[in-house]
Amino acid sequence: MQPTETSVENSLKQVQCRLERVAEQVGRPVAAIHLLAVSKMQTPESIRQLYQRGQRDFGENYLQEAVDKQQQLADLDIVWHFIGPVQRNKTQEIARSFSWVHSVDRLVVAQRLSAQRPSGMRPLDICIQVNMDGETSKSGCPPQAVAELVAAVIALPQLRLRGLMTLPAPGNTQAFYALAEVLRQLQCTWPQLDSLSMGMSADLEDAVRAGATWVRVGTALFGKRNQREGI
Repeated sequence: MQPTETSVENSLKQVQCRLERVAEQVGRPVAAIHLLAVSKMQTPESIRQLYQRGQRDFGENYLQEAVDKQQQLADLDIVWHFIGPVQRNKTQEIARSFSWVHSVDRLVVAQRLSAQRPSGMRPLDICIQVNMDGETSKSGCPPQAVAELVAAVIALPQLRLRGLMTLPAPGNTQAFYALAEVLRQLQCTWPQLDSLSMGMSADLEDAVRAGATWVRVGTALFGKRNQREGI
């Protein structure tokens, strides 16, 4: 069912209120916590409705779906984030179609994104995805290998490494605190790292308490839908 303009506005206000409440609880400025609307499997009209209510950052998991939406919404100054697994044969299109990539987990992917980022565009903002659960079925760099990957990625000319991302198992809120500690250790060497992309509709408060700067929210904004991931 297509969400109405009223329901979209109410959903956005509710999520913003949740962010404001938890930010106040932990003494963080709400302006430091960015809302990324996860718009995978949503219609361009739904995205347009949210945009008209002030939302500017949208995250997509599937490349062709995202490119189709970008073409239909080209009149809007949307900041597009790629948040799905990055396949090597898709890096060229991702490099030229997005402002952020949250899911870089291998050096070869980072190298291809840097090499294929058009020279006339500003460097691509990226986060390294970290597998905090150690699940073999899940994408992400192991925590113990992050520093080595950061050292290699941060030197790539057409990328701007911003920080880390994780997608832990449901209920594993301790992963948020563990990732925040990994970032703090990295900042001793690379103080410019400033981003933690973590937390979704069900656990955004826990993520903000742990230090999230980006929360990736889909269901709480657009409503429940058939999907391949529980965002």
